[in-house]
Amino acid sequence: MADHHDHEHYREFADERITSPMQGYTTGQVTTGALVALVGIVIAFGLPLLFSL
Repeated sequence: MADHHDHEHYREFADERITSPMQGYTTGQVTTGALVALVGIVIAFGLPLLFSL
């Protein structure tokens, strides 16, 4: 089976590629994400529990 990683066109983007986990997050972004997650949890679990009582 041929090793496709030996071709030059696979190497041309190797240094330019950046994925999200590699980028830094600011405190504001983390806070916003946590608040969105908390609101989602309250809507998904809190409201059904509240109305089932």
